[in-house]
Amino acid sequence: MPEERLQKILAHAGIASRRKSEELILAGRVSVNGATVTELGSKADLSVDKVKVDGQLLSAPKHFVYIALHKPKNVVTTVRDPQGRQTVMSFFKGMHERIYPVGRLDYASEGLLLLTNDGDFANLMMSPASHVTKTYLVKANGILSPEEEEIFRRGIPMHGRRTAPAGLKLIKKAVNPWYEVRLVEGRQNQIRIMFKHFNHLVEKLRRVKIGFLELGDLKPGAYRTLTNAEVARFRKLMKMDEPGTEAEDKIGR
Repeated sequence: MPEERLQKILAHAGIASRRKSEELILAGRVSVNGATVTELGSKADLSVDKVKVDGQLLSAPKHFVYIALHKPKNVVTTVRDPQGRQTVMSFFKGMHERIYPVGRLDYASEGLLLLTNDGDFANLMMSPASHVTKTYLVKANGILSPEEEEIFRRGIPMHGRRTAPAGLKLIKKAVNPWYEVRLVEGRQNQIRIMFKHFNHLVEKLRRVKIGFLELGDLKPGAYRTLTNAEVARFRKLMKMDEPGTEAEDKIGR
């Protein structure tokens, strides 16, 4: 087996996403053959080298797992939480495979969340370059004007960078209206910040669709395994099986 960058090895082993794996390396929590590694360009061969994270020896996953979860509100979308809050991993205590969340869904939000141990799949799913649309139902405490709706769709300044073009549709007109919002990026608290830009607060937020995959009738805290056909459809959507579309190539080295 050829040498690979450590962040890719960690992602393939189901430790975390590629981005989170980079943070583990920089924090000095990864070692190769007993030596701590803190440089992101470092490589190893999992078939011959002993790679450890927090002292735990890694091994490549025997098979890939893809799961759709209905994340409830007030649950953290991380593997562990320093504050001791409930994380999405609490719903998978009996699972042998080391899976992790694909992207994030804010603490106060609920809805569809994917988990996997396939690093390439996770990285491409989180990349705006893959153009996988996420669809949300949002209840706000006030209605946007037609002019504000157009600004929302074009993008607003957020942390020094404009948000990508978004889909927005009023689906229930009321004092506290409901909107359908479609995004191809998922920056932290993005939808809440976008509505706050127009002096409105988000009262409820539920992700109901990722790409073609719908939340359906999954109850909060319930999950199911994706079918082979669904996984194949996602791979086709993200062009995973085409030459030159490795996750690291799509996202950037």
